[in-house]
Amino acid sequence: RTRRWRRRGVNPSSCLCPVLLCLCFLERGYEASHHSQAKIISRSHNATHNHNQTKDGETEVHHRPKRGWIWNQFFVLEEHIGPDAQYVGKLHSNSDKGDGSVRYILSGEGAGSIFIINEVTGDIHATKSLDREKKSHYVLHAQAIDLNTNKPLEPESEFIIKVQDINDNAPKFPDGPFVTSVPEMSEIGTSVFQVTATDADDPTYGNSARVVYSVLHGQPYFSVDPKSGIIRTALADMDREAREHYSVVIQAKDMAGQVGGLSGSTTVNITLTDVNDNPPKFPQKNYQVFVPESAQVGKPVGKIKANDEDIGINAEIKYSILNPEGAGMFSISTDKDTREGVITLRKVLNYEKKKHYSLHIAAENTHLDPHLSYLGSFKDDATLKITVGDVDEPPVFSMDYYIMEVYENAKVGTEVGAVTARDPDSKNSPVRYFIERREDKEVYFDIESISGVIRTTQLLDREDTPWHNITVMATEEDNPSLQSHVPVTVQVLDVNDNPPMINTEDEIIICESTRAGQVIQTITAVDKDDFANGKGFSFSFPGGVPANPNFTIKDNEDSTASIIARRRRFHRLTQELYELPVVVWDDGEPVLSSTSTLVLRVCSCQRGTRLKICQGEAFLSSAGLSTGALIAILLCVLILLAIVILFITLRRSKKEPLIISEEDIRENVVTYDDEGGGEEDTEAFDIIALRNPAAAEELKFRRDVRPECIRPRSSRRPARGHHSPSSLDIDEEMDIGEFIKQRVAEADQDTSVPPYDSLQTYAYEGQGSPAGSISSLGSTGAHSELDYNSMDDWGPKFEKIAELYGEEVETASESTEKAESEKQT
Repeated sequence: RTRRWRRRGVNPSSCLCPVLLCLCFLERGYEASHHSQAKIISRSHNATHNHNQTKDGETEVHHRPKRGWIWNQFFVLEEHIGPDAQYVGKLHSNSDKGDGSVRYILSGEGAGSIFIINEVTGDIHATKSLDREKKSHYVLHAQAIDLNTNKPLEPESEFIIKVQDINDNAPKFPDGPFVTSVPEMSEIGTSVFQVTATDADDPTYGNSARVVYSVLHGQPYFSVDPKSGIIRTALADMDREAREHYSVVIQAKDMAGQVGGLSGSTTVNITLTDVNDNPPKFPQKNYQVFVPESAQVGKPVGKIKANDEDIGINAEIKYSILNPEGAGMFSISTDKDTREGVITLRKVLNYEKKKHYSLHIAAENTHLDPHLSYLGSFKDDATLKITVGDVDEPPVFSMDYYIMEVYENAKVGTEVGAVTARDPDSKNSPVRYFIERREDKEVYFDIESISGVIRTTQLLDREDTPWHNITVMATEEDNPSLQSHVPVTVQVLDVNDNPPMINTEDEIIICESTRAGQVIQTITAVDKDDFANGKGFSFSFPGGVPANPNFTIKDNEDSTASIIARRRRFHRLTQELYELPVVVWDDGEPVLSSTSTLVLRVCSCQRGTRLKICQGEAFLSSAGLSTGALIAILLCVLILLAIVILFITLRRSKKEPLIISEEDIRENVVTYDDEGGGEEDTEAFDIIALRNPAAAEELKFRRDVRPECIRPRSSRRPARGHHSPSSLDIDEEMDIGEFIKQRVAEADQDTSVPPYDSLQTYAYEGQGSPAGSISSLGSTGAHSELDYNSMDDWGPKFEKIAELYGEEVETASESTEKAESEKQT
């Protein structure tokens, strides 16, 4: 079988009106443009014979005929607003004989909601208005079903319905409005900015998306290229100082600008940026300023300003003083914040010498644009006249500082020098002088207030203070508040007032092996005076003293002297110290001298060295150790010895006792540290013996086993069984300490004790209480009338106690009865 799917064809003869005729041509033109996209699929299938063996052994033969396909796309116009559904196309199968036995089924995108199909005829309609900008095509699937067998006549096929575009979207500027700038004074045609509009319509079909640009607002200053959207300047020499901001409205229209096209607009805000097209200008040509002569050097005395209509760096101005006279006394600089010219004083003004100054000041831009040089010079000048004002000034000293000299030890009141000052004003007021006093300094000088003569007030000592610094103050007699100061330095000159001295602190060493004529020591002297008054020294022995038999002195005539031995062999045991007086004098004016006594020590010098060191000192020196080093070594030895002694003492200290009492004497707690078999070991020692020592001799039995009976001595027991520990006679009791020693000795000598150590702790409660003891200890030797068998009813915890006490009572009763029977017998 062969089926053919056909799209709705349109015959030009069917176009009965011009409107339909136009649509026919548009549809055929669109069909021709999409002819390359049409698919013609032909499929040929030869009949195939399949032989399948059935259960009955019969063979069934299936025949498959050839089939052919002719396929095209469907198209539907967007934005359909008619009352009826828009007809899209028709599906038809060659197998459809028109008898209604074929049913057409449509599935895929929009099937049933947007696109519906007549199941009998195969006509497809669009029930909704479509928007190509939202979805440009739909993919659907078609199938023909045999109503008799309810089986598909052919496999499912896929086809596309494309939405045909119409001009329903206006151009838009998605990024608008825009902000841009262009330099002022730009030439015509300077590019400013480019705008781009977008149109959502199909750019490949018709002119729906073909956009052209135009200026709605902003002429004649700016223009726009219709195709590219580039905005350019349309007017030359636009001045920022005249107008800075422009608002330009650009329109974009589709359909190539034809009538009926859709349009959109945007705003472009254009700012003219500044260029240096305006020179600085002084508001006026002449200025005046008053400056007092007391103005300080380096301080501002006036300001001047030139105006510039430009902004930023184009308005920066540099000021300068043109005439040399004004430039020598004043300087000018630019304030960066206010762009003012600040005039500063360079030298001190003097009203009495010059009362007026004239400054020729120029102002010019620092950043020039060569392209605008045709506009002229970017410079302006003005004249500033400065008037110096007369001010009552303080006195002026004749010198900036003074240096004076005076000899030491000069008499009080000696003239040192004089200072002079005058009033620089025209009235020439008298001047008075003073010396500034400081409380922390001693006063050595005074000044005459009228003449300015400086004199000493006390004796000066060059060796103590060679220089003195003072400050002299001068004031006007008519106006003491006006003061001026000058430093004065006084140098104290030297006189020969100090004799030379020999250093006698160090001893001079004489070796026992010194030979006659050998130089023992070379001495020199010191003088506090200046070298001009004591540059040479002479040495000798004092006059009127007998010649020294041991030493002589030789003046070396170079301000030194040598002490020479006159004999050989000095013996330390014979005489260890020698005193040698020496006289030294200078050659100053007047000549001054002093006598010093030198001490010479005799000792055994070390041989083989040039140093004169005594033998004891030589030993230390040869070892390379100083006294401090020896002391440190000795301290280290002592510390080590102390550590050793401490260690030995700790080793020999008394060891900790093995028995540590944990008892509380108030509770009379007895602690047993035996490692034994349980409660049976508590009877290894009878503590009752501590309370009744008299019965101790009778209670000697093995402590590792429980005794079968206790037989106390009859002589030590009382006649009656009711005997308490409190009724014991103190005289009959033996000392507890002795008793314990005795038991220890017995334990040491007993060979029948168990082969393990037993630690037994004894506690003594004491005696003498009026109330007696409530303890059950010591009650072994007394009869008790208590019935301990009742303790069996108290539970397992008291079973052992009842057993022990019951046996003890029975044993005691038997012993008592036996003793009484023997007595009766």
